[in-house]
Amino acid sequence: MNTQLLLNERPVGFPSEQVWKLEKTEIPALTDGQLLVKVLYVSLDPAMRGWINDARSYVPPVQINEVMRSGGVGKVVDSKHPKFQVGDHVYGMSNIQEYCVTDGYGWVKVDPELMPLPRYLGTLGMPGFTAYFGLLDIGQPKEGETVLVSGAAGAVGSVVGQIAKIKGCRAVGIAGGAEKCRYVVEELGFDACIDYKNDNVYAGIKEHCPKGIDIYFDNVGGEILDIALSRINQGARIPICGAISQYNNKENVKGPANYLSLLVNGARMEGFVVIQFTHRYGEAAKQLGQWVAQGKIKSREHVEKGIENFYPTFKRLFSGEKQGKLVLQIGDED
Repeated sequence: MNTQLLLNERPVGFPSEQVWKLEKTEIPALTDGQLLVKVLYVSLDPAMRGWINDARSYVPPVQINEVMRSGGVGKVVDSKHPKFQVGDHVYGMSNIQEYCVTDGYGWVKVDPELMPLPRYLGTLGMPGFTAYFGLLDIGQPKEGETVLVSGAAGAVGSVVGQIAKIKGCRAVGIAGGAEKCRYVVEELGFDACIDYKNDNVYAGIKEHCPKGIDIYFDNVGGEILDIALSRINQGARIPICGAISQYNNKENVKGPANYLSLLVNGARMEGFVVIQFTHRYGEAAKQLGQWVAQGKIKSREHVEKGIENFYPTFKRLFSGEKQGKLVLQIGDED
């Protein structure tokens, strides 16, 4: 039998626990070209909040009574697919369930001897790829520039700042709480970090970005985006990766009030999603893997355990009660 997390109803505002439900179903027999994956870890990401809205987006919404969407890593336990053998460790869109039957499209093999499996959901997975392409392709950093990153202790922001340092930039983070700011500076190597929960963000940016902001990598939107726009330089670039402060609004999303700063500074704000770069995932994986192996990029995974603990773990995405990549362990290796 397979335990699956299904979407039960559409949320209004922040999702309640009743938005999802657990059900047991039989695992179907494999047909030629399919494989059965025992799901070990799944990724929890802020994008999940958008996926359960019945709204047009870059991917179709999860439908009622469908398995909740998520990337995962697991182990092949049965295979009728020529490219995958029993015992292979793989990454793909497993969704949140104990077992996944797939035709293998979009799945890749991963090596648990090289990196811990949860890292393939973080620095060496979609969050790392998002940081890589968002900063390098959209932000286009140049040596000596100042890069400001919101959500700096999170899965994407933590990698953005470290890549900025590799490229010779000054990296300044924004994070919530003294412990997260300490982690960002002392462990990840940012030049400074502003505690938005306890500090004046405008004053912090003025102090730690004295020459202004050349790149603002935005993960939160809202008021912090507005403050950052007030301090950008001529020709600044603002990659829009996310807006977690706005995802659970019951009313209209609050847009930037300081957008005229883009005009007077000849600056560029550009939204992106990582699937725009699917054809270059191999490039990102290779480069990020090299930087991790060289010790130039450090990462942390926050792992909770048990499919039945999906909801309290999901809430950590929005409460800030985590550091690094949030991962839910579904199964154990036998």
